[in-house]
Formats: sequence, structure tokens, C-alpha cells
Amino acid sequence: MALLSKEQILNVDDKKTELVEVPEWGGQVCIATMSGAAKDRFEASCMGPNGTANMQNIRARLVAACLVDDKGNLMFSEKEIGKLGQKSAAALDRVFEAAQRLNAVTQQDVEDLAKN
Repeated sequence: MALLSKEQILNVDDKKTELVEVPEWGGQVCIATMSGAAKDRFEASCMGPNGTANMQNIRARLVAACLVDDKGNLMFSEKEIGKLGQKSAAALDRVFEAAQRLNAVTQQDVEDLAKN
């Protein structure tokens, strides 16, 4: 296997997407991998004041960080996470689990974020 150059690394399209069927919403949604910076922002959002865990709307926060339109643009802003969190728990769980899998966010990661 050849050693990659900086240009090769920076120019490769390493984003993956996955369609998720959400019957509660009447169709499919597209989940994408997060960039390293986006994953860091998501993990930082799980930390509350004084190092406490912020698990409020964790499903909606991860879904909002991964849910993209047909052009690959994020569909929800941080301001809309509360509204997204009001959607069906069953639907959010389905999309959340796909986002976890695609972005290598394990249940253990979520628990560790809560502990730390």
C-alpha cells in the first residue's frame, strides 16, 4: 500500500451517506458522516457546565449533526434542535442509531461522555 501525500488526503471525498427509512415521517432521510470538527462539536455539546453531562436532546443533536438534504447540506441548525427533539422518539431512535453506526459513535461513547 502506497504512502499517501497531504494533497491526496485533503482531496479525497471520504464522506459516506446512508438512507434511513422513517415510516413515522412517511419516507426516507439521508444521514452523512460528520467531519472530525463536527464530531468534536457534537461531543463538546454533551458536556454541561462544570463538566457535568448534557444528555438533553442528545438524539436530536446527533441527528441534526448528520441529517443532510439531497445536496449534502445539513438540514437543521442548532436553533432547530429543540423542535427536532419534539418528534417521535421511535423515529428519532431509528435515525439516531443509524447516525451512531455511520459515525462510529457507540453506546459506550455516549455513556462515557455522560460519566466524564
